[in-house]
Order: sequence, then structure tokens, then C-alpha cells
Amino acid sequence: MIRQEHYDVIVLGGGSAGIAAAVAASRNGARALIVDAGPMIGGELVSGIPVDGCLSTAGEWVVGGISRDLFAICDRMGGYIGPITDYRSLTIVCVDTEVMKLAVVKMVNEAKVKLLLYTFAEEVIADNGEVKGIVVLNKNGRTLLTAKVFIDCSGDGDLAIGAGAPFEVGDASKGDLQPVTLIFRMMGVEPEPLLRYVRENTDSFGLAEYQDKRMSVKEAADALYKQGMPKVFLTAHGPLMRKAIADGKLHQSSMIGITPISIQRKEVSVNTTRVGHLDATKTDKLSQALPELMDQVWDCAKFLQSSLPGFENAVFSGIAPRIGIRETRRIVGEQSLSADDLMQARKRDDGIGKGSHELDIHLSGTGHIRSTIKDGGSYDVPWGCLIPKTLKNVLVAGRCFSSSREAHSSARVMGTCMAMGQAVGTAAAMMIRDPQWKGDVRELPVAKLRDVLRAQGAVLDGTL
Repeated sequence: MIRQEHYDVIVLGGGSAGIAAAVAASRNGARALIVDAGPMIGGELVSGIPVDGCLSTAGEWVVGGISRDLFAICDRMGGYIGPITDYRSLTIVCVDTEVMKLAVVKMVNEAKVKLLLYTFAEEVIADNGEVKGIVVLNKNGRTLLTAKVFIDCSGDGDLAIGAGAPFEVGDASKGDLQPVTLIFRMMGVEPEPLLRYVRENTDSFGLAEYQDKRMSVKEAADALYKQGMPKVFLTAHGPLMRKAIADGKLHQSSMIGITPISIQRKEVSVNTTRVGHLDATKTDKLSQALPELMDQVWDCAKFLQSSLPGFENAVFSGIAPRIGIRETRRIVGEQSLSADDLMQARKRDDGIGKGSHELDIHLSGTGHIRSTIKDGGSYDVPWGCLIPKTLKNVLVAGRCFSSSREAHSSARVMGTCMAMGQAVGTAAAMMIRDPQWKGDVRELPVAKLRDVLRAQGAVLDGTL
């Protein structure tokens, strides 16, 4: 006989959005469960990639609340570097990947969120737009999990789509999806010779892209050197990377993004590998990409050691626990974030969180489409983008939210995903506590939700 367990809120997916959703739900009085197919929570937070989207190009914090609480835990544990700019169009938040692994579990545990790892959601049971439960499978067998509200933070929209929600995939006209990536790390990198090389060879690096900062390339390189952090961006348009690709020493990619993750260990993460023309919801295809990504990791590590000052004595030190996926399915919601919303930094009275990452579509090979938000500012994510059409008791957060492909390329990053997660988790708990709630997430007044989010540290007002 199949077992059964009941919770107030069930969150499918333990990445950045799922952690924020479950913690927010629990802090607001709901009994919350995270279900994840992997052995660890954190998603891209523990991959080595920096946290994008928490600060705008102009340098304002645009995401707060749970994300700031998580960074505070990292700081107390000695694993927080903080905001860094490389004088392009981004300001990122850098943390120690290994400390972040501890911090995410600590935060979830302190919030009394229950975890169910190594567990695959194999069936969604829904009737007339209401999800009754999900059947999950692990080594204990099959279990029916029921809840009042379900939150889909799976990245691929598995729960919402399983319940019948409409969705879109990538660029439908071309059948294109952003490439998948495997982040890796190198230890023993010397910042000073690396930054000196950038200052003396600016044409190989991305610098001074955001013209409103009114910096020349030389000024940006000098500022980067003075900052002293090994945060640099090689571009495929520059001579160093272009020649390495032409000579077969490097895979085809638009960039090599180098980011500090530990000052003590002189350790950086490297974001460059890519396999394109791949639908990551096709598990066999995604699995087959792993050997190629591994080869790219090793080739790039050897290239950095042999070609980039500061890496001469660096050693390969680690790799992300899973392949990074930029784009698969997008749920069709009650509203959709548009490219114009993004580029015009549009503010809204129904916004439940902010995004600030540039329009950022990685293409296969060396292609890359990038464009900065108006005034280097931020845009609001409307509440309706997190409500799937046709479903009553389901919310979504993270990269499966409702948007155009262009807007998705910005809002898919961790800072914005955590803002979305905090919003849906808070909303779920508010509805469950309300004795007048009749079971449809559309009943919650967004103004009331915004008041609670503000009170709990979310940034909703007062930014560019």
C-alpha cells in the first residue's frame, strides 16, 4: 500500500528559488517540505558560479530578505566575499562555494523546513485545475504527498506541466535553447599578475561596456587592478581567446568568466564550457553531454595554466555537482514578463520582486546576445508571472516562471529567483493561514502580499 504524508506547502526543487520559497513559507507559519531528486540542496548556489541579479549595474541592492540572510550566514562562517564589479555591466555577489553548501542547509534547517532528497516526483495528481498530490519515488518506495499549496521550483516546470499548465520552450521559431555549462574551480591563482596582464592587454577582456559609468577601457582596467579581485572576463572577440579557439586549444565559447570564491585559498570559479542544441529535459541527451563538458573543463584548465599570468602555479580544484541548465520550459502564466519590461526598467504596483541582470542569451559556439537595462537599473517581476494559467493551488518560481525568452534570459539568475521564491513561499503561507481562503491562489490581494514582503526585507521600492 502506498504511504501518504501531508504538508501545508510542498516545494518541488531545492535550488535557489526552492530554498527561498520553503524558508519563506515556514517562517510565515506553514509546514513546508522540499522535494529534490539530487543529494544536495542549493542548485547553482553551490556550483561555484557567482550570485547574479542581487545588485543592479548601477550598484544598488535590488534583492533583499532571505537572500541577504543567506549571505549573512556565509559571512559568519567566513565564506562571504561580497559584491564585486569587473567594470562591464554586472555587479555580482561572490561567496565560498564550500561554505555556501553549509549555509543553505543551515538556513533551511533553522527554518524547520523538512527535506526529502534523492526523491523523484513521478506523477502529479490533479483534478479540474487543483493539484491533489504528487507521487514521489525513492528507496523507501512510492509515497503520495499532499498539500494545500504546491510550489514548482523544478526549473523545468515539471509539477505545473504535469498538472496541465500550458508552457513554452526556448525559441519556438528556431527550436533553439541556451547551451548547458559545467562550472569548475582552480586554486592557487595569483591576482596581481592576472590583473596586471588585463591592464596591459585590454583587448582580450570585457571592460567598460556600460557607458553610463563614463569610464574608458583603460580606466576600467586600472580600477580592476586597484580593486585587486581576480574577477575578469575573457571574450572570444579578443585575440587571446580567439587564437586559442582557432588553434584547437579551447572549445568554442563566447567567454571565460573568472570569479573569486575564496581569498584564503586563492581559488576562483570558471564559467566557460558549453554544449548547445540540447534540450536538457531529454535526460539521455543531457547525460551524453557530460563527457564533452568534462573534456572542455580539462582543456580550459590547461589553457589557463599555460597562457594566463597568475595561473602558472594554479591547480584544478573542483567541479560543479551537476550540469548547469540555463533554459528549458517556461510556464504560461496569468501575466508574462516582456523584453520591454526588462529593457525599460519598468516598475509596477503588482511587482513582488526585482530583476537587474542584463539581457543575456548565450548562443551555441561563440555567439552571445547581451544588452543592459535602462539606466543600469532594475525591473519589477509581476505577481501574475508566478501563477500558472489553468491551475488553482500551484505557484511557480525560478527559471520556469512566465516570460518571453528575452526577459527570461535576465530573470533566470539566482538573485531574481530567490526574490520570486520568497514571494511565492510567503503568499502560500498567507493563504493557508486565512480561514476565508477558498483554494485559488488568485484570491490573495497582491497589495497585502507586497506589504508583508516589505516588512520581511524584500526590496520592492526606491530603486532605479
